[in-house]
Amino acid sequence: MKNLHFKDCFWSSDLVCTGGYDTIIHYLNDGRRTCKEVEDFMKARASIEERYAKDLLGLSKKVCGHNEMNTLKRSLDMFKLQMEQVSLSHIQLAQNMREEARKLEEFREKQKEARKKIEQQMDALHKLRSSHFKKTLDSKKTYEQKCRDKEEADQSVNRYKNTNNTKHMEKLSAKAQQAKQNADDADRIYQQNVVALGTLRSEWLKEHISACEMFEKQAVERIHFLRNTVWTHVNQLSLQCVTSDELNEEVRKSLSQCDIQEDIEHFVTLRQTGDKPPAAVAYENFYTGQRSLAATQCPQLASPAIRKGPLPLPTSDTKEDAIYSTVQETGYSTIQF
Repeated sequence: MKNLHFKDCFWSSDLVCTGGYDTIIHYLNDGRRTCKEVEDFMKARASIEERYAKDLLGLSKKVCGHNEMNTLKRSLDMFKLQMEQVSLSHIQLAQNMREEARKLEEFREKQKEARKKIEQQMDALHKLRSSHFKKTLDSKKTYEQKCRDKEEADQSVNRYKNTNNTKHMEKLSAKAQQAKQNADDADRIYQQNVVALGTLRSEWLKEHISACEMFEKQAVERIHFLRNTVWTHVNQLSLQCVTSDELNEEVRKSLSQCDIQEDIEHFVTLRQTGDKPPAAVAYENFYTGQRSLAATQCPQLASPAIRKGPLPLPTSDTKEDAIYSTVQETGYSTIQF
């Protein structure tokens, strides 16, 4: 299949029509706008990465496991350290994105300047072509009118050539001669304008083909550059994922070396207060001075038996005696000493 090119597909049957050229320029303007949109997109993405990196860096500075010790402390320290490294890698990613956006901006401006010269040249050529075309049409109209005037003058001479009015015939003949001269002059001017327009047309055709080739080259370069720019961008994102995973792997390695029993033993060794419990408090009799460990033991309270029958009445009212109180409920009693 034959490849299609700008120079072969954007012509018009109208000499002064610029529809094909305008279509190419519109396409190039859309392409430049796309470059600007991708550039702005990458700058915005870089700003997002910068904000994320700063937040992550601030988070890595926060206290986390400050009071821990031994292997778990080392793992938590590694966790914070690698988080800091991840944040720094995101800062580097943002800088790389800004650099790619800068390259795209330079490419866009470079193409703009190169196009500007060609467009100015073609616009001037289009104006000159339109002016010459109009001039040629005007000279054609003048030529045709002069030819009609000549024919009318010749017809007048033919109508009155058999008359005896010599003076009138001389007047008609002079008029016809002048009309012929005017027609010849108009014909010469018309032919000169046609030749000049033909020369200008040849020059325009040459410049149009050259401009189309240059514009097509720019379009090819733009598509290639944009494709590579986006490709590089997603490669940077993939590399960031790999970098983050490698840093996280260091945390996983540190966590795999975290020994629970070792941490427990480390704490015990470092902070232990003694390996013997306190002795039991012995009972000492005030009068005899005898000590008894059994007195310190809490006796098992037997389950109270359910009383049957009325409670006994108190026999004395001394303080050493027990005081009983009753409540009007079966099986309930309170004893105060």
